[in-house]
Amino acid sequence: MSGIRLYWLDPNQPDGAFPDPRLALNEPNGLLAMGGDLSPERLLRAYSLGIFPWYNPDESILWWCPDPRTVFPTNGVRVSRRFARTLNKADYAVTLDRDFAGVVAQCAALRVDREGTWLGPEMRCAYMRLHQLGHAHSIEIWRDGALIGGLYGVARGAVFFGESMFSTQPDASKIALVWLTRQLHAWGYALLDGQVGSPHLYRMGAIDLPRQHFLEAIGDRAPAGAPQTGSWRFTIEAPQSPQHLENEPRHNTSTGETR
Repeated sequence: MSGIRLYWLDPNQPDGAFPDPRLALNEPNGLLAMGGDLSPERLLRAYSLGIFPWYNPDESILWWCPDPRTVFPTNGVRVSRRFARTLNKADYAVTLDRDFAGVVAQCAALRVDREGTWLGPEMRCAYMRLHQLGHAHSIEIWRDGALIGGLYGVARGAVFFGESMFSTQPDASKIALVWLTRQLHAWGYALLDGQVGSPHLYRMGAIDLPRQHFLEAIGDRAPAGAPQTGSWRFTIEAPQSPQHLENEPRHNTSTGETR
């Protein structure tokens, strides 16, 4: 990144201000700042501004706000005819916040195998802390007691900021995305943030918003019907057959889909 001038965040000031996200670079798209730390205070402030961390463990922390921003309207996930048969078969169970650590671990394992190691120990610990504080949440897909897919992210303001997803069996991450957006829509959330577009996300119905429109949509308050903090549970009907759940989940470690 020689020749690139970035805003520097003091790691000793977790309450320090971020620069205006509209000042992010065009190339690399969305790179805004470096440094700082991953304290809950700083992370929550970042997400409130539409900013997220993304870096490898051997680098300084990098902060991003790309333009455009890839999002899912919570009532706009695309379900193909073939996938609808898989979704409606319901030979699986779906839960919220039942195994946040397992979902993050699976996402990290897939990143190492397929796309590098950006989801390192520091990042995993930071999101676990946000989960313990009631701000980060996961959705899990189970089959025969095994965790086969999931997604995790951060709820802030009027948006759920999706961070990463995984599948160890076909379509499991798609199932997670559908059920999460259905619940988010029922609570009044308008958008699930996908950060940066990919063919997989676009096939599922993701759209690109100009950064300014995305920032205007964030808002500073969660929808009235949504839990403010704490563990999430479904308020809509979702497949939760006991035969697919166990008290001690088994984590399947095969590779699958990632963001």
